[in-house]
Amino acid sequence: MQRIVLDTNVLVSSLLNKQSKPYLLYRTWNEGKYILVTSPEQLEELERVLSYPKLRKYINESQARTMVSGLWNQADVVSELPYVEYSNDLTDNRIIATAIAGKATYLVTGDKRDLLHLVIVENIQIVTVHQMLAILQSPSG
Repeated sequence: MQRIVLDTNVLVSSLLNKQSKPYLLYRTWNEGKYILVTSPEQLEELERVLSYPKLRKYINESQARTMVSGLWNQADVVSELPYVEYSNDLTDNRIIATAIAGKATYLVTGDKRDLLHLVIVENIQIVTVHQMLAILQSPSG
């Protein structure tokens, strides 16, 4: 089964619109189609981002808590992240480190500026939500 890291922007987007591709990808994990890999560092970042006032208009505290606790309890939470320096953004390096520590095959992101241009890092393919959905729906996915 594929081991996949969803970048924090994908997780947040999945809560913003239940008709969106990020939501479909998140739901696919809930249906047991892949192993979602995360880390305590990413979950702390997710909690922080979900508490931003600009997001509170769209995502209530209960939704945020449900997502974070679901990830803690059901995802593969990896610790002891390696030090990496692929990006100028510390949070991007942490998400790459999460993928490496979790032996992920894919890192899914919407971050065109700092992550998608890397394409592949240590055998981890960095892809968009659209690309990941296509991979999961393919016969070999």
